[in-house]
Amino acid sequence: MTPKEMREKRARLITQARSLRDEIEASGTTEARAAELETQFDALITEAEGLEVRAKKAEKLAAMEASLEDGDPRRPQGEEGRSQPGAAPQEITYREAFHQLMLAGGDRSEMTPEARAALARGQVQLSTEQRAQLAGTPAAGGNLVPDEAMPAIVKAMAAWGPMFDDDFATVLKTDGGGTLPIPGVDDTAKEAQDNAAEGQPLTDDGGQDAVFTKGELGDYMIDTEWLRVSVQLATSGMVSMEQLLGQLLGERLGRKANRALTVGTGSGQAHGIVTAATASGVNVASNAAITADELLGLYHSVDPAYRSSPKFGAMFNDNTLLAIHKLKDGQGNYLVSEAPDGQGRIRIGGVTMRYKINQAMADIGSSARSVVAGDVSKYFVRKIGGVIIGTDRGKDFWPGFGIAGYTRFDGALADPRAVKALVHPV
Repeated sequence: MTPKEMREKRARLITQARSLRDEIEASGTTEARAAELETQFDALITEAEGLEVRAKKAEKLAAMEASLEDGDPRRPQGEEGRSQPGAAPQEITYREAFHQLMLAGGDRSEMTPEARAALARGQVQLSTEQRAQLAGTPAAGGNLVPDEAMPAIVKAMAAWGPMFDDDFATVLKTDGGGTLPIPGVDDTAKEAQDNAAEGQPLTDDGGQDAVFTKGELGDYMIDTEWLRVSVQLATSGMVSMEQLLGQLLGERLGRKANRALTVGTGSGQAHGIVTAATASGVNVASNAAITADELLGLYHSVDPAYRSSPKFGAMFNDNTLLAIHKLKDGQGNYLVSEAPDGQGRIRIGGVTMRYKINQAMADIGSSARSVVAGDVSKYFVRKIGGVIIGTDRGKDFWPGFGIAGYTRFDGALADPRAVKALVHPV
């Protein structure tokens, strides 16, 4: 399917989605029919979004293939492989520069300026004295030949959780530190009063005054410590080690921050969402299992005002999700199923609830809080200056380099009523 065909199909899907949305919002649509149409609507939107992504990738691939027809910019131009007059200098790799040096018999004057610059960047110190050097003999020159390296690295992966993502909780980004107040008010327990008798003056005793609260977001820092990278690894011809290691360090910071924002104590670290969910949720009967009824109880323990939020959902680790998937009735039928739209939603009887996997949450066990549910937009994550990854090529690391990263952040639940926990017995 061409990008044009993908976009045409996407337009048709959007038109169909609009028709479904109009029917859902029509006054005569029953609740059951609206739920059915909602599922179809979500599936159409998901497919339309996927087509847009595929179309962009196909167009990008076509542009890259077209650029190949212009030739390899690294290929030598003109007589004897030298650049043509007036041509922009092309940056080459250390490996290509090394090969030029070998072909020139060690005489750098026979190399292109770009190749000499590449050798200088690699900190290669070679004499121009010409001798019979053999690449196959280590002591005679083989130690200088760079090893071949794969252009990609197979990277191990492990999920950790969503708490540090920009699109999960409410993220506040600031440039500086210092305390950031979060004012709040809970007026849900109060109502207007009846006037006792005709002509009776309004009560003015202060008993119905609004009570405001103030939470705070501080400034906590985590770091990766220094990683030392040898000159051999830095100039191995592999993909940019700084880029690769920077990505790995960013993931280390993400894992650590996610854990603090999930189960942090609030003392010298962020107040994690699980720790902060102190409002009454559901106390389950067992420290080794949970039931479908208890999950439904947790869902309904959250006020409907929060359940209507687009960021309402549940969170647990993958072992807990497995236990939920295994729940069966007396006839061996599974009680919980995944919603068909593939958007990470579970169905428990008549309830459909979004969920996120967070590996920092506790397994089902004694005194554990294995599941939380609520409106996560009421949990605030403060990010101060973003994630910083830096390198140092000073004397402590030369001729290699050091790389490290840090980030500053905090987290707090601004409204304790918004998130409830499923708590196991001791």
